[in-house]
Amino acid sequence: MPQPRVVAVSRDDQHRFSKVPVDSITLVTGHGVEGDAHAGAFVKHRSRVKRDPHQPNLRQVHLLHSELFNEARDHGYELGPGDLGENVLTEGVDLLGLPTGTMLDLGGPVVRLTGLRNPCVQINRFRPGLIRVVLAKADGTPATRPAPSTGSTRPSAPVIRKAGVMAVVVSGGEVAPGGSITVTLPAEPHTPLAPV
Repeated sequence: MPQPRVVAVSRDDQHRFSKVPVDSITLVTGHGVEGDAHAGAFVKHRSRVKRDPHQPNLRQVHLLHSELFNEARDHGYELGPGDLGENVLTEGVDLLGLPTGTMLDLGGPVVRLTGLRNPCVQINRFRPGLIRVVLAKADGTPATRPAPSTGSTRPSAPVIRKAGVMAVVVSGGEVAPGGSITVTLPAEPHTPLAPV
C-alpha cells in the first residue's frame, strides 16, 4: 500500500452534493473546514438540522479514500476530487477499517474519526446507479439503499458503507495535497465506525 497521503482537498460554501477542489483548506478546531457549508459546532446537514439543530456536529470533515475511484471506474463511473462531497481525498489509508476515535494527523492539523458517511439517494441523483458502488452487503449482494438503523427484525447481511468517514477537528491548520497522513489508534477495546 502506498505511503498514506492527502491526494486532494475540496470545500464549498453552498449546500451542494459535490465540493470544489482547491489548493488547500484550513481546518478550524471544533468547527471544521473554513468556508465550507458543513462547518460549525452544531449540525449543518439539512436533514439533521430539521430534527434537532442543537446536536453536536460530528460531520465537520468528510474524508474519502481515493481507492474507491478505482472501484467506481471498474463499474463505469469516472469520479474526481470533490465529486462525492468529500473535503479530504486520501490514499494509502484503510479509512473504513479504522475504529471510532482514531486520530489522523494530516500534516499538522489533526482530526478524530466519529463515524461513517451513510450513502443517500443524492448519490444516485449525481450519477444513476452509483449507489451500488458505495453501498453493498457483506455477503457480496448489491444494496441499493442504506439499511434502516432500527426497527427491522428480518435477518440480513450487514451493509458495507464505502462513501467515506466523518471527523471533527481536534487541531487546526492548513491541509494541502501531498501532505502525509499519520494514523493514531485509540486505546482498546476498539469500537467499529458506525453511521453518523
